[in-house]
This record gives sequence, C-alpha cells and structure tokens, in this order.
Amino acid sequence: MNIYLDYFNVIKEAVQADQRSSLSKGLSGARPLNESYKATFSSIKNKISDKELAPSMRKYSEISGLSRPNYNQTLGLHPDFGHLKATNTTEEHYIISCFVDIVGSTNLFKKFSKETVFLITNTLVKANIHTALIHGGYIQRIQGDGLFVYFGGKNISKEKAVKDALLSLSTYSYFVQNDLKDYLLSQGVENISIRSGIDIGEAEDVLWGSCGIENISEVTTCGLHTSLASKMQSYASRFGIVAGDHIKDLLPKSEEYFSVVSKRTGNENDRYIFKNPEEGFYYTQHDFNWEKFLKEQPHVTLDQNGKLNFRLPVSNTILNPLHLQPIAELSKPYFN
Repeated sequence: MNIYLDYFNVIKEAVQADQRSSLSKGLSGARPLNESYKATFSSIKNKISDKELAPSMRKYSEISGLSRPNYNQTLGLHPDFGHLKATNTTEEHYIISCFVDIVGSTNLFKKFSKETVFLITNTLVKANIHTALIHGGYIQRIQGDGLFVYFGGKNISKEKAVKDALLSLSTYSYFVQNDLKDYLLSQGVENISIRSGIDIGEAEDVLWGSCGIENISEVTTCGLHTSLASKMQSYASRFGIVAGDHIKDLLPKSEEYFSVVSKRTGNENDRYIFKNPEEGFYYTQHDFNWEKFLKEQPHVTLDQNGKLNFRLPVSNTILNPLHLQPIAELSKPYFN
C-alpha cells in the first residue's frame, strides 16, 4: 500500500471524471463541465477527511511510531506561542522554518477544469499537511498550493526537530517526484515539481510576536533565518531541498548529505544566501541529498531494484516505506 495511495486515488479519480465530463473550451480557455460532474465533484472532494489522516497515511504513521496529528491547530497560532496573540509581548525562541512549494501547477489549467485543478491542488495541500503533522510540524500558513511550516518548540530539542523536518520534507518530495509527476506526465501535464527551503534560527535570532491587528493577525516570527528559508526555496532544483548552514551543523554526518548550491549551479555567487561584509558574515546555502537521507534511515532498506523499503518491527516482512508493498509486489506496475 502506498502511504499516499488515498491522496493519489483522489487525484486520479478527479482527472478521469474531468476527462469524461469536460465540454469544449470557451473563449477564455476555461473548460466548463456538464451538470453530472457537480455531484461527482462534491463526492471526490470529501474523500480525504479534514478530521483525520487518510487510511494509507495513518497506517504508515502507526507502523513508524510517528506522532498522532493535532487537528486542533490554528493557522498562525503556534501552540507554544499562542498566548502572544493580539498582545504587544514578544519572546525569543529557536524555530525551524520550512517553505514547500509546488512548481508548475498552473500548467494544470491547460488540461483540466478549475474544479479538477482545485481537487488536485487541495489534495496535494492535504497530503503535505498530513506529512508535516505526523512528523511534528506546525502549519503556519497555506500559500497557494504551498506551505509555510514550523518545526520545533519549547519541549523539543533542536536536533530532533531538524531530523523531523528533513524527514517530512524528504518523504513528501519522494511522493511528488516518484508518483505524482509520472502520473501527470502520462496525462500530458509537464513540469510539475516541488521545491523546498529550510533553515533554523537560534533563540537570539528569532523574535516571536503577534503581527497585525487583533483578529486580523497571526503569531509569527521575525528573524533572518525565517526569511532565508523562503529565499532558499527559490534556489532549489526540481524536487530539491535547500538548507542553511545552521541546519547542516545540527545533522549528524552532515558532510554526507549536503553540498553547496554553487557546486550544482556553477555560479559562485549562489554559494551564499546572505552576506553582511561589514560584519564579516557570510551564510552558505546547501543542496540537501534527501534521497540518500531517506535510504539511510534505520527503518528504511533498499530492494534489489533500489526501491525504498520499510522493515516492520515485529516481522521479517519488508515493506516499502512510501509504498508499503511486499518486495514481491514491487515489480508490478503501481498505476493501473
């Protein structure tokens, strides 16, 4: 079972329904739908619950011993700092900032109706949220079909938060690169990818406070490294994750997973994401090898085809961590 199987099936069902129901394009290029699709749209839209993980994701979460998601989160109100809402009080505390963006989603409008594009992108957002939640993330903001996510807080070590964040980003990147992209390509949709940026600010560099006025506000961070995480996302390659120096410093064996961005781009100007020559401060950005990182997790193995596998703790059965299939099944086509 693919841990994203339920999410993928919603996308696949939406595409198939669109292909059956779309009428000729109008003058604006929009694809109107026939009346029968309206009921279908509502049915598909409700297949991924807002109250719990999809069954395939829940099974992965339980087998892996990952956290139970907190569905009571409120955007812009991190639970450790929610008391700052609509106050003038500020606090210093470390936090990991992650920006995850789906790139090329506007190409979906070339093939599908606005209803189908909504189903695809909203399902991707839900899959991204659920992945972050089971790894202990806090969803700060939804930005189109991307997310701004915090990892860490007052009762978690920086080292654990860094690993949780990287595992979350890596797992979701695997899904988009290996499952979603291939399916959309088969439907004639090209250039769909994902880019992520991640950085951590130490307590002395991060100020928490309520930004805005009364209810038109969010509890958020002001700090260099929050800003840099967003900027790093724009430097990532397709399906890539770019991380700052501070993330690299907190991950064991970091030299095995990180390489400076300029090595990939060939442009030495891309080495530093931030420079302050007056203070002698130069902050390096790094490509993170998330595939290698995933493969080296203690619950992950490789099969004879190089596929990632998940080893059950109480059985000799080996399952794919992202597909949760027995090895014998891996040679079968995943998509029908």
